[in-house]
Amino acid sequence: MLLGLRTVVYPATDLAAATAWYAQVLGFEPYFAEPYYVGFDVGGYELALQPIELLGELPVTYWGVEDADSALALLLERGAEPHAAVREVGGGIRVATVLDPQGSVLGVMENPHFSVG
Repeated sequence: MLLGLRTVVYPATDLAAATAWYAQVLGFEPYFAEPYYVGFDVGGYELALQPIELLGELPVTYWGVEDADSALALLLERGAEPHAAVREVGGGIRVATVLDPQGSVLGVMENPHFSVG
């Protein structure tokens, strides 16, 4: 079901400061920067920052799936608890999150623009 890592989103209490810090650590600027989301392309994967008010206090790791609706249904069927329903976040990219049995946030991402290689 999981196709591979796609995105890790870290909560930021100060998005500008977090963006500056990651840009310094990575050695380059983000490819996308808005007040609600900042994205860095790191070796073909996304390291993202989001205001803590939008994301919550925990980081979210998104794993690629072919169909977000089917993946969400399967995770819930296997004992995960609902966290956030499937929603489009732009460009045909669809995400959802659940809480695994230990309470960690697990994200799934259907991204028609992502290809390994």
